[in-house]
Amino acid sequence: MESEPQQLPQTQATQNSSLPKFPVKVLNQVKSNLTFRSKWAELNGAMGDLGTYIPIVIALTLARDLDLGTTLIFTGIYNIITGAIYGVPMPVQPMKAIAATALSNPNFGVPEIMASGIITGGTLILLGATGLMKLAYKLIPLSVVRGIQLAQGLSFALTAVKYIRKVQNLPESKSLGQRHWFGLDGLVLAIVCTGFIVLVNGAGDEYLRRRQASEGDQAVAEDNLCEEDKPSTKRWRKIVAKIPSAFLVFVLGVILAFIRKPKVVHQIKFGPSAIEVVKISKHAWKDGFIKGAIPQLPLSILNSVIAVCKLSSDLFPERDFSPSSISVTVGLMNVVGCWFGGMPMCHGAGGLAGQYKFGGRTGACVALLGAAKFVLGLVLGTSLVRILSQFPVGVLGVLLLFAGIELAMCARDMNTKEEAFVLLICTAVSLVGSSAALGFVVGMIVYALLWLRKFSLRVDKPSASLTSLQGP
Repeated sequence: MESEPQQLPQTQATQNSSLPKFPVKVLNQVKSNLTFRSKWAELNGAMGDLGTYIPIVIALTLARDLDLGTTLIFTGIYNIITGAIYGVPMPVQPMKAIAATALSNPNFGVPEIMASGIITGGTLILLGATGLMKLAYKLIPLSVVRGIQLAQGLSFALTAVKYIRKVQNLPESKSLGQRHWFGLDGLVLAIVCTGFIVLVNGAGDEYLRRRQASEGDQAVAEDNLCEEDKPSTKRWRKIVAKIPSAFLVFVLGVILAFIRKPKVVHQIKFGPSAIEVVKISKHAWKDGFIKGAIPQLPLSILNSVIAVCKLSSDLFPERDFSPSSISVTVGLMNVVGCWFGGMPMCHGAGGLAGQYKFGGRTGACVALLGAAKFVLGLVLGTSLVRILSQFPVGVLGVLLLFAGIELAMCARDMNTKEEAFVLLICTAVSLVGSSAALGFVVGMIVYALLWLRKFSLRVDKPSASLTSLQGP
């Protein structure tokens, strides 16, 4: 009889002691995800996504009156949350198909843009919550995904070269002629920035090796260093490894923006934008669905979820990435933020590749970028566009070029001729048709035909051998 009252308090104590374990575990995981592996490397990596982010946001702000301050605040929050959840430099980028529609159609204004984002986001939440996104991730062949990634990477790279070579009117997405060699936004400046990044980062593969050497991980560094790299050049590599090339190039661009137009200082107004609920009419919902969400959904499913999940698993094999989770986070960003005028956002394989290229390895990379966006949105609001509109477009092209090349290089693991065949057809159709959805459909058809051909050959072999044994 005396043993029972003694066991009850022990059981209750055990239950009580187990209650805080879950929140503590979550907090520890978030802390681990936001821990800087290397402050300079993470800061440098944060710049890898700006080549796509800045041109699109500037264009929509100037051409369609997008509220830049509100967009910065919401995207800053998205960056911090995704960094805390995933623990890798998971990017937050504008939805490109919606942006392209808005820039090409004068009647596609802010209400239509937000309606597109909400509809796209709601669809992605549905696909993620029901498990359909996970099923698509398993069924879509890797060669088709690589084709989409190669097409997107080459598209970024070609756009980057256009930014570098020609003067751009970003609000109208038009080229205005050849860029001058000299000047504060000349070809020489872009070439020097490109050479500087190549000199510091190389092709990207040895970045981690140099980072390990600079951080004192001698055992791993010594194993990875070539013979000629060991004693004689170790000190030089330590110095070079600490140079945040992309960050310095971005800072140079900001300085040149003020030099190009010093009066921009007087146009800055301090304080955040007034955040209000966007009024969306029935017509805006209809146009948003037909002209915005329908073109955007295939791109979001393929590049923002499936390709990002594949690339994340390639770059960080020690982590587990769920396509359902990524789909839901993309959906939630838009179902919440678009009601208040924040630009529709998604994850992107190009942004992830760019941030990884420049040294981003943890969630602290994007959280740091998110904090900077959030502060700028609160302090400067929409007036920040006055500064960014003077930012040298050629320098933006340099950052975008490396992001595109890094994404395209993911296709180098296609080893068989059949895989390369599907990949290149998918890439060619995507680039020429300017549609990832069309490239995906053609790639899947070609993959299925090759599979049927291989299957039919396997079926024919036994019958052929049996006929030869039977004789005439």
